[in-house]
Amino acid sequence: MTTITLSFIVAGPALISPETAFSNDIIQMIMHAGLVVKFILLILFLFSIISWAIIFMKWQFLRRARQETSYFLDLFWEGTEFHKINKECDDLRFSPVAHLFRSGYSELKRIRKIQTSSPASKDMKAEIQPLIEGVKRALRRSSIDQNNKLEKALSFLATTGNTAPFIGLFGTVWGIMESFRGIGLKGSASLAVVAPGISEALIATAVGLAAAIPAVIAFNYFSQKVSVLSSEMDSFASDFLSLVERQFLKKIMN
Repeated sequence: MTTITLSFIVAGPALISPETAFSNDIIQMIMHAGLVVKFILLILFLFSIISWAIIFMKWQFLRRARQETSYFLDLFWEGTEFHKINKECDDLRFSPVAHLFRSGYSELKRIRKIQTSSPASKDMKAEIQPLIEGVKRALRRSSIDQNNKLEKALSFLATTGNTAPFIGLFGTVWGIMESFRGIGLKGSASLAVVAPGISEALIATAVGLAAAIPAVIAFNYFSQKVSVLSSEMDSFASDFLSLVERQFLKKIMN
């Protein structure tokens, strides 16, 4: 009976996997860290959770925006009539280019209502430029709104990437200060006394880097996607204005 008991005692630690032991060590170090270090870790965890929520939502939003924009551009360049495209845009809520079209088309309809209600002018060429400028202003306003929508929450990712390592470093420096203070009070500088405090302090830097690295990668990735969509909006606005101007000139020629 004694032999069996001793064998279980000896074999017990071997049953714990290295991953479990490492996780337990990390949790123990966090639990034994100082109050300031714990507060800093809490801040970093909040930064990380919010960043991952933004990454997930932004990835879904930009993926839908890319898909709907491709569909809209194919529909637009097929030569479909504007009123039919406008109806299709009701289902394209994520595409910034579709929103741009709706703004331009709404302004165009408003201009046409003014033209039909006002008496015909002999010099229609003189009226074209103000009408085109009206459509251009509507497109510009919509483009600014859509760019703000695309870039929403990206600044938080940039802030996390820039500040999280420094916040973690501050926690590490504070923890090391506390460790050296404890060494001075105990009057012992052996490795067994120094190592636990320093390892607890270094957790803050590790957590800061863990929060910052995904945020920086996501910020760069999303910024590139937003830049592509912004370029497509600028290109579409120019093409839409050219098309509208040709339609006005065609009416004058007729």
